[in-house]
Amino acid sequence: MSALAFLSAAELATMVRQGRIGCVELLDHMINRVERLDARINAIVVRDFERARETARALDNASEEDKGGPLFGVPMTVKESFDVAGLPTTGGYEHHKDNIAKEDALAVQRFKRAGAVIFGKTNVPVSL
Repeated sequence: MSALAFLSAAELATMVRQGRIGCVELLDHMINRVERLDARINAIVVRDFERARETARALDNASEEDKGGPLFGVPMTVKESFDVAGLPTTGGYEHHKDNIAKEDALAVQRFKRAGAVIFGKTNVPVSL
């Protein structure tokens, strides 16, 4: 299973669509990697695991015709500088920690429409 982390998004989406792995199972695999490795590298600065699990559960229950997105069921993160509704966007500035996005950035909307499961935001240098 550790090889999952090294497959492409297209390969993961194909596995999910074919029923070789569930969305929740794949997400939990990636979350476990984050929990095991992130303390050393500080890559994931905003974790959104529970909402991601809700999304993954919904995708696991989706009808066959709703499983067509190119990123269907693929867990992913976005850079912290992208707005994700309900999560802080600081641009790396600590004093912006209470800046909670009201809606998703266009790129995030498109990832989600393609079936991606956003489970966190990754570190950025200040002002990126």
